[in-house]
Amino acid sequence: MIASGRIEEVRVGVAAPLDGTGIVTGYRKYPVAGGRVVHETGIEGDVQVHKKVHGGPEKAVYAYPLAGYDLWRAEFPDLAPRLGPGAMGENLVVAGLDEASVCLGDHIACGSAVLQIAQPRQPCDIFAASLGTPKVVRAMARSARCGWYLRVLQPGTVAAGDAHDVVERPNPDWTMARFAALIVAKAPAVGDLAEIAALPGLTRQWQLWAAQRLASA
Repeated sequence: MIASGRIEEVRVGVAAPLDGTGIVTGYRKYPVAGGRVVHETGIEGDVQVHKKVHGGPEKAVYAYPLAGYDLWRAEFPDLAPRLGPGAMGENLVVAGLDEASVCLGDHIACGSAVLQIAQPRQPCDIFAASLGTPKVVRAMARSARCGWYLRVLQPGTVAAGDAHDVVERPNPDWTMARFAALIVAKAPAVGDLAEIAALPGLTRQWQLWAAQRLASA
């Protein structure tokens, strides 16, 4: 085992209007008891409404580190009561790991499933609407407190209390924090872009983004 974490909560959501916005979304996720099956496109019972930007094999499961919430509450004290588990629309609340300690392409053992970190989460309009301010979008991009999307390598069942352990690490130099900083940089280093364009486990979308930036550098 390379790094050890623990699933504190498993959360799923249903299609419902987001309070005060009229937006119908599955963003609000609620903790569930017992095990849930994880399959290629997500967790059993979890609904994704805006499928152009949410869900799918490369965003099957969204994990967020428990430690991140203290930092959010410190930055936005007025929103502190709303900045707890579930505020990010996450499926897994993870203790013991964060963006500085997981890497792109990591294989994660969770219950009887094996998942792989595929890409960071990018903040969206629904994230801003859920908290009532666009400031949180800029804060996530700036801080790299983005969590991580996972693809499913081996379907299985996950539950609160299960491990979220890194068991294989093909890209030890590319933490989620480093990559999140790269994609918002005005002039990413050419060498970094060349690595990203062929990085094992990274989604094809981000590999192409790096290749395009490299070609225009």
